[in-house]
Amino acid sequence: MVTLQLQLLLLQKPSMHSLFSISSPKQPPPSLHRLNAPRASSSSSQNNTSSRRQLIADTAAAATAATAISLIGGVGGGFSAFAAPSEESLSAWERVYLPIDPGVVLLDIAFVPNDPSHGFLLGTRQTILETKDGGNTWVPRSIPSAEEEDFNYRFNSISFKGKEGWIVGKPAILLYTSDAGENWKRVPLNSQLPGDIVYIKATGENSAEMVTDEGAIYVTSNGGYNWRAAVQETVSATLNRTVSSGISGASYYTGTFSTVNRSPEGNYVAVSRRGNFYLTWEPGQPYWQPHNRNIARRIQSMGWRADGGLWLLVRGGGLYLSKGTGITEDFDEVPVQSRGFGILDVGYRSQDEAWAAGGSGILLKTTNSGKTWIRDKAADNIAANLYSVKFINDKQGFVLGNDGILLKYLG
Repeated sequence: MVTLQLQLLLLQKPSMHSLFSISSPKQPPPSLHRLNAPRASSSSSQNNTSSRRQLIADTAAAATAATAISLIGGVGGGFSAFAAPSEESLSAWERVYLPIDPGVVLLDIAFVPNDPSHGFLLGTRQTILETKDGGNTWVPRSIPSAEEEDFNYRFNSISFKGKEGWIVGKPAILLYTSDAGENWKRVPLNSQLPGDIVYIKATGENSAEMVTDEGAIYVTSNGGYNWRAAVQETVSATLNRTVSSGISGASYYTGTFSTVNRSPEGNYVAVSRRGNFYLTWEPGQPYWQPHNRNIARRIQSMGWRADGGLWLLVRGGGLYLSKGTGITEDFDEVPVQSRGFGILDVGYRSQDEAWAAGGSGILLKTTNSGKTWIRDKAADNIAANLYSVKFINDKQGFVLGNDGILLKYLG
C-alpha cells in the first residue's frame, strides 16, 4: 500500500513550513521503485493475483507522483511552482532608531543647506534631535531658552536658509539661529497671535514666513524683531464675510486648518479641519480663497506636486491629482493599494518619482508622476502611522511617523 500512501501525501496541501523544510530524497519515490523492479516469476502466487488493472493503476499513480515532484522541483531539485513568493524588501528605505520615548510623534525635519550631514528633527514632548552624519544617528538637543518655562512644547516646523534657521511650536514659541543651529535664541511673540503657529519657512537673509492654523500669515525681514501681516484677516473672518460665496460646508468651519502646505513659489494650500473644503493663497492676495471639493469623501490633506499641480488625499485612502498645474478644483482619482487606510502625505523626490505614506505603515511609490502607484509591502510590518514624507534633495529623504518612527531613504 505504499503507492496509496504516496497518493494521500500528495493530496494534502503542504504548509509553508513543510515546503521549506523538505530535504531532497536520496532515492526515488517508492512507486517509482516498483515500476523499475524486475518482474517476478510466474510461479509466485502473489504475482498470480496481480491483475493488469492493478499495473495500470500503479502506472497512473507513478505518473501522478512524477508530475507532483516535477512541480516541486524534481528529485533533488529546487523549489519553483509551490514556493511562496518572497515579500518585497524595503530596499529604498531603512529604519533609524532614535533615543526617544516610543510615544513621540515626529513632525518635521530640516538640514543645513551648506552641510547636508547636519540636520534637526522635531516632534511632540519637546523633542529636538540633532544629526551630524546625514541622519544615520541622532542625539537629543537641549535648548535652554526653550526650557525656561514649565511647558511641554510640541515643535511643529523647522526651516533653514543658509546658516539661518527657525523653529516654531505650540504653545507659541519661536526659536532662531544664525550659526547653523550651534546656538538658538528665543524670539518674543505677541500674546494676541491668532491661532497656533503650525508652519515656518526661511525665505532669505533675516527673512521668514510664518503661518498659524487660523490662516494668519506673517513675514519678517529683520530676524524676527518685527512681523508684518500678509493677509488682512483670518479665514473665519473671510468666510463670515463671504457666507454667500457658495462654498459648501463653510458654515461648519471650525476656524482652524488641519494641514497647510507651501509651494516653492510661495503659494499655499490648506485643508479645513472638517475636510469639507480647502483654501488657497498666493503672494499679494489680501485673503484666503475658499474652494469647494468636487469629491464625495472628506479631504485628508493636500499639497503641491513637483510639476506645480496639486495632489489631494481623502479619508479612507483615496488619492487624486489635479488636471494640469496651478490652483484648480478639477481632480482625477488615481487607483492606489491603500487597503482602506488613510494616506496622510506625499513627497516628491523628482518630477517622476514620489512616495506616499499613511496609516498602519502604508508606503507607496510612483515613478511616472503619480499615474500608477506600487505598495511597498515590507512597510506593512511597521506598526505606526506615517505622517510626513520629506525629501531634502534627490538623494536624501525621510519618512516621519508616530511612536518615534523614522525611515531614511537609501536610493
